[in-house]
Amino acid sequence: MALTLNTLKPAKGSKVKRFRLGRGEGSGSGKTSGKGTKGQRARSGGRNKLKMKGIRAMLLSFPKMRGFQSRYLKASTINLEKVAKAFGSDEKITLRLLKTKGLATKSATRAKLVGGNVDKALHFVNVMASEPAKAAVVKAGGSFVLEGKKKPRTVKKNKARA
Repeated sequence: MALTLNTLKPAKGSKVKRFRLGRGEGSGSGKTSGKGTKGQRARSGGRNKLKMKGIRAMLLSFPKMRGFQSRYLKASTINLEKVAKAFGSDEKITLRLLKTKGLATKSATRAKLVGGNVDKALHFVNVMASEPAKAAVVKAGGSFVLEGKKKPRTVKKNKARA
């Protein structure tokens, strides 16, 4: 058979015939057409523009995401004694070296030394430290150096208020 406009048909099974509502009681969905009786939902155009009324209850049902999470990454904390075991005396220690030795996490952007005793001179470059850790390093003959960092901005105090 030749393919012409009057013989075009969709593939069998690709189109499903729509169920026709309200075509008599014998059809199985006549009279109220499956909408029950009366009420706004039974009317044509009913249940429109009601969507926003229940949004408050919906929002209240969501779990509360409480608390605060800083957008700045925390400094990776490292024990001073572990650093002393990993490095030799008079060695310059940077964040990159701490990462390669596995003392700081690979994603760390900053490192901070905490607590512990040191018996050799260690020189830290761009590494933060707690007060006790800083005192222990300096006592052993070590140092802390900040390279390529901007100086913190100081706020001028108003003498009249003080």
